[in-house]
Amino acid sequence: MKGVLTWSALLAVPCGELDCAADGWGRLSHRADAARDRIDQQILTGLRETEEGEAVGAALARLRRLARNLQYAYTETGLVRTALNSLAHEVRTHQKSVREALGEAESLKFTVHANGSVSYPAREGLIADKPLPGGKTVADGGFPDLVAPSGTLTAPNPHAAAAQDIADRIARAVALAADADVRYASILRELKTEDSLDVPDSTWTDAAADMATVREAARAYLNDHIPYQASAAERKKWWAGLPPELRDEYLATYPDIIGNLDGIPALVRDAANRDSLQLLIGKLAGVDGGEAAEKLEALRLIDQQLQAPLKPGDPPMYLLGIGDEGNGRAIVAYGNPDASKNVAAYVPGLNTGLDERFARDDLRRARDTAIGAQYHNPSSAAIAWLGYDTPQSLDGWSSLAVMGSGRAERGGEAFTSFMDGISVTNRNDDPHLTAIGHSYGSRTVGAAAKEGDGIPGVDDIVFVGSPGVGVERAQDLGVGEGHVFVGAAENDPVTKIPSKERVLTGVGGFSLLEDDLWFGRDPASAEFGARRFQVEEGPSVISSHGFAVAHSNYFSPERDAVSAGNIALIVAGRPEKVRGQECR
Repeated sequence: MKGVLTWSALLAVPCGELDCAADGWGRLSHRADAARDRIDQQILTGLRETEEGEAVGAALARLRRLARNLQYAYTETGLVRTALNSLAHEVRTHQKSVREALGEAESLKFTVHANGSVSYPAREGLIADKPLPGGKTVADGGFPDLVAPSGTLTAPNPHAAAAQDIADRIARAVALAADADVRYASILRELKTEDSLDVPDSTWTDAAADMATVREAARAYLNDHIPYQASAAERKKWWAGLPPELRDEYLATYPDIIGNLDGIPALVRDAANRDSLQLLIGKLAGVDGGEAAEKLEALRLIDQQLQAPLKPGDPPMYLLGIGDEGNGRAIVAYGNPDASKNVAAYVPGLNTGLDERFARDDLRRARDTAIGAQYHNPSSAAIAWLGYDTPQSLDGWSSLAVMGSGRAERGGEAFTSFMDGISVTNRNDDPHLTAIGHSYGSRTVGAAAKEGDGIPGVDDIVFVGSPGVGVERAQDLGVGEGHVFVGAAENDPVTKIPSKERVLTGVGGFSLLEDDLWFGRDPASAEFGARRFQVEEGPSVISSHGFAVAHSNYFSPERDAVSAGNIALIVAGRPEKVRGQECR
């Protein structure tokens, strides 16, 4: 909008042209996304399967670079589209305000002048039957007819207040529209890239800043309509009801929000989080050392695994959540949790965070579980769920002071929401869901399960390496008799951490319950009432393999095939084949 903006010029702004421009940028964004998908899903796969040699390696590297460029183009062009649509949304809002003010002025027989001033007619007087003269008012101009020319106080024309209100509303709408024009012009000027075929981390850092700017500007247009406080079912319905072009805008502008919103379909979350992953890498690449470096390493490892070609028998990966808040967030599925009949979610415990160990070891546990379950039922998937801040202990399990229940309770709420989303988006008539808690993660699963009717949709619960789960009996976990399973290695010291009372009186001292652990009754005890399954006893607590190695072996087909096999059977819905073990 050029020159001084007036209300008539505001009404003349062709918002339809902004819509058309936004649609054009949207088509560019969509084409970039489609081209990237074709490279990732067709060309790279075909080239790996049919060709060999050094030239192939070089071609693959160039194609991956092209895919990265297209991903960046998708993000930036999508932001241009959203900026234009948001500008059109704001201008239309202010045009509506002016039209409403003009309509009110016409009904009162006022005249709105080109400069925004408003004239109002004379009216019969209320004092001595003298008519009250008409007048003119401008925005924030006060009430000029409160004082007569002679200086004596007169009764105001009742029209004056209404005229003043109309003038103020018109002026406010024009001022807000002019402000929007300046803001969006600045935003659009910044949405540009360097002249290069490379998209390094620093470029993604700039893209993250661009996204933050557009999001702040488009708050009323997009963000305020996201159902943050809704249930998973309501969010699913909201997403299904959006037109395709609006879905595209949310994915381009709010990938981190949509990707972490429970109730959104898995394929949508995966697409959003893959884009958000690049933005996070760019963000953390600009931060020096420490925790940011650990998270950055984990993000890059996850990105590498997502990009790696699938080997025969490998389940596909889906990124259902990613973030750098707290100790970090990552939710990775092996197998499609919306399409699979059997879905398990594994919750890790103490000292887990978004770092290299999580990206290698914890993801491997979910992957091994998915592969094992798919052996018995191909329609199976397993998820590694790092959706909360686990306790962090510098000196390992000897530091019991950190082992309160607060983080488990908060994590349990987040896990409940996540599993509610999984149960809502699963497309099977009667999906079989399993919650798996390892170590402190068992306390987190217990916190979720003991509330209300239990964890939404969950049929079976598995605890391994547990220091207690926060309840005294399996029947308090909301899944019914025979659906709580426990694995506890004899050489896993975590499964024998005594309760606070036993610590205070000495391990051999007085305790109301000999099977009390730190977080309640030992789930492997007969009194707890769970089904204990066989696991290897593992190396001695202190051995040449390290300290408490048995605590980390439960999911490993190589180090504890018995435990891993039993977990796979439970996840696959074959509990009758689980090999049992006598309770403590």
